[in-house]
Amino acid sequence: MGKKVAILQSNYIPWKGYFDIINMVDEFILYDDMQYTRRDWRNRNKIMTPTGLIWLTIPVENKGKFYQKINETKVLDHEWVDKHWRSIQYNYAKTEYFSEYEERIHNIYEACREESYLSKINYLFLKEICDILHINTKITWSSDYTLVDGKTERLVGLVKEAGGDYYLSGPAAKDYIVEKYFEDAGITLDWMDYSGYPQYKQMSKQFEHGVSILDLIFNEGPKASEYMKSLKR
Repeated sequence: MGKKVAILQSNYIPWKGYFDIINMVDEFILYDDMQYTRRDWRNRNKIMTPTGLIWLTIPVENKGKFYQKINETKVLDHEWVDKHWRSIQYNYAKTEYFSEYEERIHNIYEACREESYLSKINYLFLKEICDILHINTKITWSSDYTLVDGKTERLVGLVKEAGGDYYLSGPAAKDYIVEKYFEDAGITLDWMDYSGYPQYKQMSKQFEHGVSILDLIFNEGPKASEYMKSLKR
């Protein structure tokens, strides 16, 4: 098998499955010249608290901008930076590895004050967290490549232009991907399986897999890789 490629829209402090996909491929393409969708994962995610899950949401400019792309979406202000960091600090300060990673994560939040675009903010977190997890996959933008019309055709085109012959897709794309287009292009299409993740210690009695990767990092630190499929030793 040759070069493996995955293509996903950027998310804010994504969950562990997102980073598993990144680590399973040779090149990860951020698909941010797609339409921004409200109430999605682009600008928000969940963290754990002693009483359950809460959302951390970045306020963005989207009023009257229904067709704007993700990489055109601006944040409303930077007040969210302090608010989000205080929430993280308050809820994770007592976890085993918070003190070990506190400065690195806080520095990302401080760097966000210099960024106006959501995509760039998501990228800051993505790069630093990949470094923490020792993920060395090449990360590029779909805007670096030639784009064609058609949902599946565009994905096939991106994989081909990136020099890939294997495409790893998230399971949600089964609703629209035409598998024959990949077959005709000589590209192996595979689907990510998010089942079977082991549990780790969380603050809440009710375990939740669908939380930000920060939860895993603060609770398990260097052992975080043992709870991810692609990174498990």
